[in-house]
Amino acid sequence: MPRFTSNRPLAQVFIAQAAIAFIAFSAPAAAQKTTTEAIADYRASLQDGNPADLNAARGEALWKTPRGPKNVSLQACDLGQGAGKVKGAAAALPRYFADADKVMDVESRLVHCMVTLQGFKPEEFTARTVFSSEGQKATPVEDLVAYLYDESRDMAINIPMAHAKEKAAYARGKEIFYFKGGPYDFSCASCHGEDDKRIRLQDLPNLIKQKPAQDAFAQWPAYRVSQGALRTMQWRMYDCFRQQRFPEMQYLSPASIDLISFLGVNANGGKMAAPAIKR
Repeated sequence: MPRFTSNRPLAQVFIAQAAIAFIAFSAPAAAQKTTTEAIADYRASLQDGNPADLNAARGEALWKTPRGPKNVSLQACDLGQGAGKVKGAAAALPRYFADADKVMDVESRLVHCMVTLQGFKPEEFTARTVFSSEGQKATPVEDLVAYLYDESRDMAINIPMAHAKEKAAYARGKEIFYFKGGPYDFSCASCHGEDDKRIRLQDLPNLIKQKPAQDAFAQWPAYRVSQGALRTMQWRMYDCFRQQRFPEMQYLSPASIDLISFLGVNANGGKMAAPAIKR
């Protein structure tokens, strides 16, 4: 697993961002980079010192450390590859699990193991307790998620669609993706269902098309420089609902897992690159 090798302070990150903005907007028109190219260069320059590497290292230690009321580790957790096997597991989730009789994503399966193996209570896991505040220390779930995804880096996305409940989750996720509601009559597709859309300087990928879907799905979870925090895929769904002004999405809700299933299947064949780093 990659290790955090840079001691670059956060101030330097913002200096790098400012430098890229200066280059993008002040260079002669003939040599000027597009905004998309400048942002891509900025992200690439930070990858070697991605703070998410620290999250993954802490997550690995948490995975192997006895914890919870039962004082056991998570090394017997089955993420779909067999008990204790983490290599490549995140690249094949969400999927159906017979022991729970439902489709589960990385985070819901992780929490399932923390409850059944370690003795934590389900009600302990909510958006308020799992998602860290900006600039604050990551929660155990966030660190564990970073570790699990890091173990699938560079592996092919392969979300299964063989079981009837996997197909049903995908179908519901597609319906949710196109559902319009809230005060602005928004849907996920309002931002991510067409080409050439952006919000401020941020390109919005068309998640109906395979290549943009692969690139987007492959890069979550991600460390957000602007927030000083690692953000998980569940957080991404939660925040999208917030921006649509929908009612608050509950952590690990069936709707969140259905949406992740829909996005994941659309991304099949891509290569995992998470935890990534974003603005």
